Amino acid sequence: MNNNTQTTRLYHSMLSPFCRKVRLVLAEKKIEVELVEEKYWENPPDLKRRNPAGKLPVLRHRGNMLAESQAIIEYLDEAVPEPALMPRQPLERHEVRRLCAWFDDKFNAEVTLPIMTERVWKKVMRSGYPDSRAVKDGLRAIKEHIDYLTTLLEERRWLAGNSLSLADFTAAAHFSCLDYISDVDWDRSDAVRDWYATIKSRPAFRGVLADQVPGIHPAPHYAELDFG
Repeated sequence: MNNNTQTTRLYHSMLSPFCRKVRLVLAEKKIEVELVEEKYWENPPDLKRRNPAGKLPVLRHRGNMLAESQAIIEYLDEAVPEPALMPRQPLERHEVRRLCAWFDDKFNAEVTLPIMTERVWKKVMRSGYPDSRAVKDGLRAIKEHIDYLTTLLEERRWLAGNSLSLADFTAAAHFSCLDYISDVDWDRSDAVRDWYATIKSRPAFRGVLADQVPGIHPAPHYAELDFG
């Protein structure tokens, strides 16, 4: 029997975009959560018990253990309907899911993962020296993604349409990780910079902007809503 009064707890890693997207949606839904930092690379014994895939994030909500970031945020939008972060029309919902997948698959593979691996995770895990070529490839790829988002924002108020959605929080989670280490060229697109400044100004972002990763200091502008 589930205990609905049980504390909501998120097992996460601070600079993981997949964990951050869940944190942002929890905050937007005004769901109080206890954050538990996990050093997943050390294979903590309880991680596979919580999620057989051995991945973060894992959310305990209403007595249930939930895994996979996209499944979690869609569950949250259904379990806590207000504010709604998925549109009602099937085609619009498809567009939200398409952009979530764009960031979690394509953007992550081409930008977030290589840059964060070389600049952050190798240092945190003490697993070698950064590969400058991989970083350069990631920085080159992000320009193409920013240009694509610019074309979307020329026709829309938010990424997937005229309403704030799960797509915006997914994208912002990736950008916020890269912005922590100052690896986003915000001067490339006024539209993308303004979009990020707008979502960054929401109360839901406060926890993420307060993050301090031991040994890795955030960029000076990271927590400033106007980019300094």
